[in-house]
Amino acid sequence: MSAVQLERRGGTLVATLDRAPVNAIDDELLARLDAALVEAERDESIAVLHLRSAHKVFCAGADLALIRASVATPQGLERMLATVQAMQRVFARLEQLPCLTLAELGGATLGGGFELALACDWRIAAHEARVGLPEAGLGLLAAGGGTQRLTRLLGPGLARRLILGGETLTGEQALQLGLVQWSVPRAALQSAAQALAERAAQVPRYTLAENKRCIALAASVPGEGYAAEIAATRRLYQNPETRRRVTAFLDRNAAPTKEQA
Repeated sequence: MSAVQLERRGGTLVATLDRAPVNAIDDELLARLDAALVEAERDESIAVLHLRSAHKVFCAGADLALIRASVATPQGLERMLATVQAMQRVFARLEQLPCLTLAELGGATLGGGFELALACDWRIAAHEARVGLPEAGLGLLAAGGGTQRLTRLLGPGLARRLILGGETLTGEQALQLGLVQWSVPRAALQSAAQALAERAAQVPRYTLAENKRCIALAASVPGEGYAAEIAATRRLYQNPETRRRVTAFLDRNAAPTKEQA
């Protein structure tokens, strides 16, 4: 059985992590995830990529056998570094997808697992979930992009608190700090995440891509974002589907004529 199961639901591609018991990250899981991202890149009918888990844990981070080998031999260290570099590449591809990405966090989402979630646009967590980057407690750091994305998301002050302290949070606490956008009881998580995916899938993929591009510029090169907004607006207005949607909206909201009154 594949470590990542794929299912199509309308405009949503559901990618379910299925490497029992805790979806530990190894080379196979990364390769399967990367293949799912390639499919989401190429298929323009996919508006949403929904990441979830087949198990109680979303993802507990790097495989323990790989970590054990990394401290035992020089060869183990080099293999670990190669895996972390692969994590950086795959998570960067996830972050840059033209569709919306949603991470459904039902349980422990730690280390590399939380780095995976941080690369997504939307994160919804169960109240009971545990999220964080605890690597500092082991004398390590979150090298799959975690130090960078968490700092961009929360700012250096909160990033220093969470990363240097190796702090883990519940889903509710993560919502309060802005690490996730929604938190619900675990019993309601699956239906809430599916509702979010279905809502997002109603937005055209090209519109999501243009908006994501402008948001990314605001975080990286703020001065270029305004010009990008104008260029994106031109492209969107020229799209036939946008014109159809705008016309339908205007028709629904047109002021009634005397005859209609």
